[in-house]
Amino acid sequence: MRRRMIRLVPLFVLVACGGAGAAMAAGAATTAGTATIKAVNTKFGTVLVAANGHTVYRYTPDHKGVSTCTGVCATFWPKLLVKAGVKPTASGGAKASMLGTIKVPHGMAQVTYGGFPLYFFSGDKKAGAINGEGTMKIWYVVNTNGALVTKPVKKTTSTTTTSSSSSSWG
Repeated sequence: MRRRMIRLVPLFVLVACGGAGAAMAAGAATTAGTATIKAVNTKFGTVLVAANGHTVYRYTPDHKGVSTCTGVCATFWPKLLVKAGVKPTASGGAKASMLGTIKVPHGMAQVTYGGFPLYFFSGDKKAGAINGEGTMKIWYVVNTNGALVTKPVKKTTSTTTTSSSSSSWG
């Protein structure tokens, strides 16, 4: 049993390091200059994405102005960061009045929407991917009002029905 455990430890380290690399790659695209948040239409309705087209998420244990995703959590869910003092911008239906930042270490700031910190998912390898939606029932995409989106939007179809009825009143 111990021998088997020793063989598995390097595998776990490799997976953790790979996750960290993916997380750093996802976050690195928005750490310089400005962070633009825009709204795009998806199967979850109109949701927020970063300037690089990657979907942003909210973590339900967070509070307004407080990021609680640290350590291993932050490895898989990197923060949307800008340099301290940089004001994020809004486009395409995102609301500038909802954008802000909170302080994080190393001269950076985490972008917030409606006061809540925003994150990427390291499993979203390309722009437009929404693979983190609903993960562990604590990670969700965000709509333009700052609300969590917990399920896909139902498509509505309009149908016209004609009914004819006759009535005799006499």
